[in-house]
Amino acid sequence: MRRADIQDEPATYERLVYKNTSVYHYMRISLVLENESTRLSAAQLKQLIVSGLRDLYGEVGGAFPFDLLKFDESTLTGVLRVYNSGLVKLWSALTLLGFYQNELCFFRVTQVSPFLLTLSGNSRELELD
Repeated sequence: MRRADIQDEPATYERLVYKNTSVYHYMRISLVLENESTRLSAAQLKQLIVSGLRDLYGEVGGAFPFDLLKFDESTLTGVLRVYNSGLVKLWSALTLLGFYQNELCFFRVTQVSPFLLTLSGNSRELELD
């Protein structure tokens, strides 16, 4: 039973898309080497990544801006900061890197986020007392 003076209006649907306003993405990475006794400094790790970018994308790729914010030499893990526009390029260069000083190696990307704070904690490593 409808009243004659009320007209049905079509249902409206509004799509809201929130764009990420962050300029950077942060990546937690770890380097796995064939010889586990091999150690690298932060400068050597950054040079390894730059050489991977240069091999994949040429000289322009070697000049690609990224920052090594944190690096632990004992576990060979670190945090990289990269512009959003270059995230895929950096990730692909890390994936295709396979050698460090004629020794087999690979990078493992464990976390990626536009927010640095999300890399501070990992529920998989949480130890409860």
